[in-house]
Amino acid sequence: MTVVHVVLPGDIDDPATPSGGNSYDRRACRGLAALGWTVREHPVPGGWPYPEAGERAALAGLLAALPAGALVLLDGLVASTVPEVLAPHAHRLRLVILVHLPRDDDVEARALAAATAVVATSEWTRRRLLDRYRLAAARVAVAAPGVDPAPLAPGSPAGGRLLCVAAVTPVKGHDVLADALAEVADLPWRCDWVGSLTREPAFVARLSGRLAGTGLADRVRRPGPLTGAALDAAYAAADLLILPSRQETYGMVVTEALARGVPVLGSDTGGLPDTLGRAPDGTRPGLLVPSGNPAALAAALRAWLTGPVLRARLRRAARQRRDTLTGWTVTAQRLAAALKEATAA
Repeated sequence: MTVVHVVLPGDIDDPATPSGGNSYDRRACRGLAALGWTVREHPVPGGWPYPEAGERAALAGLLAALPAGALVLLDGLVASTVPEVLAPHAHRLRLVILVHLPRDDDVEARALAAATAVVATSEWTRRRLLDRYRLAAARVAVAAPGVDPAPLAPGSPAGGRLLCVAAVTPVKGHDVLADALAEVADLPWRCDWVGSLTREPAFVARLSGRLAGTGLADRVRRPGPLTGAALDAAYAAADLLILPSRQETYGMVVTEALARGVPVLGSDTGGLPDTLGRAPDGTRPGLLVPSGNPAALAAALRAWLTGPVLRARLRRAARQRRDTLTGWTVTAQRLAAALKEATAA
């Protein structure tokens, strides 16, 4: 039975700080175990990706204690900023770094150089890594996130139930969304912002003032992070998922929406267009607008809210795209294949 040691951020199971990366890691560990791997998890507390000296030392001690030849899968949030910790073990251990979000800096370049192999969580990320760093293409694999099957969301006739699932931070573009919603305040809608409110407190406070100043505070509900049945209920009630990110390497919430036949309005940035994809007939199951552009986002929202023909077309495409999505078993299989290659290297 193949053993893999998985080095994870210490908050992987903290319900107060859900993230796509943590969700991916948890499902990957379960998927490898289901395929017959022995998965030994090593959560490492710390302020990753900016650890203090003691946290770096703890990671170094963890790696030093592993037996020679051990296969080690490290989350990129932990590994990408500590090349000096990885380098002493580059020839003793089989290090595989799982990259969710490229950092595009020389520190990450040195960290990836210490790895036997790299696994990217999207084709866009793989292309970015190969363009940015001197990595052999054969060393960089892709294991994109899967998605669980889910019941179709019924949708409302008017399409006014809007949903954004993301931590409320500048990179996710909630300020852009707030401005866009203000421009369509004359139309009937409500918008739920599901995600952490504690990562950028000053940003959240400014947004609260902006929403109050535009009279939208009662129309934009912010319940904080939701998981399990509560999150499922939020998707089930949605007509349209909005993801106005300034940067997005994949966007797992996009496939979560599509799994329910819910169209998506997102930014034309990073890996998000690939994730949105197309229905078998070539139709986009949503709309893409330039990132950081409130006017473009507002125009797309107005088109959705006032266009029954557009809504019907996008809903039909989303339901067709739903049938093409892959599950987490495929993710685990692709990850397992990459790990086996690293073991044989």
